[in-house]
Amino acid sequence: MLIDFKTASLTEVLEHKTMYYEKIDFSIVQKSWEILSSSLSLPFVIHIVGTNGKGSTGRFLSHYLHKKGFKTLHYSSPHILKFNERIWINGKDSSDEELEKASKKLQEFLPLSLLEKLTYFEYTTLLALVLSSNLDYLVLEAGLGGEFDATNVVKNDLSLITTIGLDHQSFLGNTIEEIARTKMRSVDTKMLIGYQVSNKVYETALKVKEELKKEFGKEIVIQTVKEFDKYDLDEKFASYLKLNLHLVIEVLEELDIEIDTKIFNDVKLSGRCERIKDNITIDVGHNPLAATVLAREFNNKKVHLIYNSYKDKDYAEVLRILKPIITQITILELDDNRIVDKNNLLEICHNLNIIVNSLEKIDPKEEYLVFGSFLVVEKFLRNMELNEE
Repeated sequence: MLIDFKTASLTEVLEHKTMYYEKIDFSIVQKSWEILSSSLSLPFVIHIVGTNGKGSTGRFLSHYLHKKGFKTLHYSSPHILKFNERIWINGKDSSDEELEKASKKLQEFLPLSLLEKLTYFEYTTLLALVLSSNLDYLVLEAGLGGEFDATNVVKNDLSLITTIGLDHQSFLGNTIEEIARTKMRSVDTKMLIGYQVSNKVYETALKVKEELKKEFGKEIVIQTVKEFDKYDLDEKFASYLKLNLHLVIEVLEELDIEIDTKIFNDVKLSGRCERIKDNITIDVGHNPLAATVLAREFNNKKVHLIYNSYKDKDYAEVLRILKPIITQITILELDDNRIVDKNNLLEICHNLNIIVNSLEKIDPKEEYLVFGSFLVVEKFLRNMELNEE
């Protein structure tokens, strides 16, 4: 069904948007922003790039800024249950009315030729930029993250580099160095580098600094977080989140904002090693890096893993890493052409001697870990809702 992108509702627009380019064309979102920028007043932009930890870092930071009285928007992706989760404004998810109003502004300012070509992520990024106008801070989380990510269409005042590992190789590169380079070339002024597994990230930062100076005349400042045990989090948070907390505190010190770690205690981190029941933890991670921190988190426990994976992920390595903590696995059925063939997962489980079972109902005596992507967590939560009705 064809729609008129000039008059359609936001729901209709998003339903008809493609998720990805077959070949990246950054010029579409760039031209769109050139048109929009004259009518908006952007706040201080904090851009977050990395492989893991972007969402929790962004929410820790946005929550703190909001609690300190700053008008703040946090843009993240994807969402778990509702699109509104992607654009968080002053302590709560954006409303349907706010989103619809922002969409109408895009339709008013942009020509049909651009409205039709913008991808899902580009359109939603522009929504966030519209809604951030005249606020104090915009915490902008990259998608795949890099030089040609839609979030890089605006100049960033500060760039945060979270942990970088191997993921999205087909888009970003096949080595840590290539991936780090792709992400770091989005930096405009200063980068704060958080916890890293590989020293290659720090080495790449120095190379990128020289590249950007030579190519664009940018004078990039590099600052690294060196301590990761200085501050503690409320015990309800997974221990690995302390790593992200220290990057956030480095930002607050950079912004000359007073530090009070108690303010972090009531942050809501949906899907980040989140215990939703006494015996059920959900985590939207989906790569070996995320699996490694979860294996460490559940080191003294055994879990019934509820899992599935996108076909482009290293699911074999994920299951190998998680094997020591798994009693059995349930492969959650998902109707999505990006999901790996179930037979591939079954073969890997067989090779690793992991027992595969179906899940009829939750056993209160068993510990469950739901892991594999936002899609896996969403399907599990919706199934829970249906079972509780």
